[in-house]
Amino acid sequence: MHLSYCTNVHPAEDLAGVLDQLDRFAGPARVAAGLEILGVGLWLPAGVAAQLAASESDRDLLRQRLQANGLELRTINAFPWAAFHAEVVKLAVYSPDWTDAARLTYTLDCAQILADLLPPGADGSISTLPLGWRTTWTPDHDRRATEAMIALSARLAQLRDRTGRTVRVAIEPEPGCILDNVADVVGWLGPRLGPIDPEFVGVCLDTCHLAVSFADAEEAVAQIEEAGIRVVKIQASAALEVPRPFEPAAREAVSRFAEPRYLHQVREFNEDGTVSATDDLAEALTDLPGEGPWRVHFHVPLHHEPAAPLRATTEVLRDAVAAVRRTEHGDQAHLDVETYTWSVLPEGADPADLVNGIAAELRWAVDELLVAEPAR
Repeated sequence: MHLSYCTNVHPAEDLAGVLDQLDRFAGPARVAAGLEILGVGLWLPAGVAAQLAASESDRDLLRQRLQANGLELRTINAFPWAAFHAEVVKLAVYSPDWTDAARLTYTLDCAQILADLLPPGADGSISTLPLGWRTTWTPDHDRRATEAMIALSARLAQLRDRTGRTVRVAIEPEPGCILDNVADVVGWLGPRLGPIDPEFVGVCLDTCHLAVSFADAEEAVAQIEEAGIRVVKIQASAALEVPRPFEPAAREAVSRFAEPRYLHQVREFNEDGTVSATDDLAEALTDLPGEGPWRVHFHVPLHHEPAAPLRATTEVLRDAVAAVRRTEHGDQAHLDVETYTWSVLPEGADPADLVNGIAAELRWAVDELLVAEPAR
């Protein structure tokens, strides 16, 4: 698997900011992690993506800055559209959705950039949102999103014909969205295969989202493979777990992770095997019974185990990566470390220490996910 870290942890809304990230964070993190080459999973706001897609000279500038820092580009995070570090993001991260032509344009801009900047012989991947947020979705929305995905796969095929480079888009199920979990994305994409070419559209397995859904990692990966769908990309991430949310100490500890910028969906596993849901942590603290364990959509640094009575779901990450590696195309999947929450951790992450934090995550990923052969 090709390892990278996702740059959506850094705020940048223009090309100068993206280039500065490579010099200030990505290059130094590569050195601190002891890696000869490091992948970056670029997050490009839509305006920057449009600029790069239209300008060969700007792409050359990005290429030079990548090379100067010992970095490779094989994957792009095209889920957030823009302003991912605004004071309040929450539901705005799901707009525009896949019914809006602007979403298709943005994704194709990212594909054009990748086709030009990929290393020789490498394929590219782009992660994207799971169609949209559920509350406003109608059958007409679904029809338009289907048409957009059909157009996307056709344009990616044309891109390969024109450039010789394969770029795949990976739909990333997320709690609360139209495609909430792996079963949803398989149930939606599977019947549409054919018009939507599985060579160019697959799944991004975010292992924090997977854990929050209380899915079994091996079963989820098997479900994807049996449907004839490829896991194109893994967002390596861990969720926050509250084993005993009925205890006052646990509720006090988890409440410190309720913050105003990002949405932190919560799922509670009930004694009868069902799962109760809320769309944010503050809501869970008042509305969920707290009788069964909680999992919270809050990306915890991979090498960090929260203090008791909380924990992280790193075992789900390990199981998911091992399961993907056992599939036919598993070692071709891109493994992208995606901890975008450093700035909102209750401990308060010092930006000057972010390089060492990212480097520690990367070393953990190499040692825990990539060194050992997956059990068969």
